[in-house]
Amino acid sequence: MTAHAMTRAEAERLLRHVHLELARDHDHPAGSNRHRYEFIAPLDAEGHIVAEAWRLLRDRCRVKRVSDDGPAEVGHLMHKQGGRWAFHYDIHGRAGQDEAGYRFDAHTFRPGEYVSIKEQDGVLRTFLVKAVVDFD
Repeated sequence: MTAHAMTRAEAERLLRHVHLELARDHDHPAGSNRHRYEFIAPLDAEGHIVAEAWRLLRDRCRVKRVSDDGPAEVGHLMHKQGGRWAFHYDIHGRAGQDEAGYRFDAHTFRPGEYVSIKEQDGVLRTFLVKAVVDFD
């Protein structure tokens, strides 16, 4: 029996808008909503990124990074070798500056959960999943 190949329409039904905010750390004891990520990704019912759906919709899987240290950056969610996920910024982005999601392949994107991102400065920071909503 062969596995069912996902259609683009099925993949589109999985698209979610994910909002992350910097969690508490030494420099931000209360966290910070001024350092955040908003991205679009296909998520299953448990909140995991679905690679098969991403392959069909990679053009729609966008990211916006907002921080105090400069203008907002816009890019794409990328699936890299070894099953790793990263954010790649389109205008000034170089592969060496991609921001790697730590274990994004295993993490659950649900409000209240925490995820980590190795940012362009090489620092691994923790972010709180503030919201996950259907993407229209």
